[in-house]
Amino acid sequence: MKTLKQIPCGKTVRVKKLHGEGPIKRRIMDMGITKGVEIFVRKVAPLGDPVEIMVRGYELSLRKVDAEIIEVE
Repeated sequence: MKTLKQIPCGKTVRVKKLHGEGPIKRRIMDMGITKGVEIFVRKVAPLGDPVEIMVRGYELSLRKVDAEIIEVE
């Protein structure tokens, strides 16, 4: 299983599945990160937190803990 946290800068991936429960999963879905959507990894901060991504035409910053529950392919 590959998660968004493991993807290097400059790569585009597709969301396979969202893990996690309740409010955390809901918050990620509210950001537009749903099954099948493409995510482009723009930048990763020097210490790995946060990860800057492009999704549905806009930029987002995600914490590592949030990126870990997004399974990608």
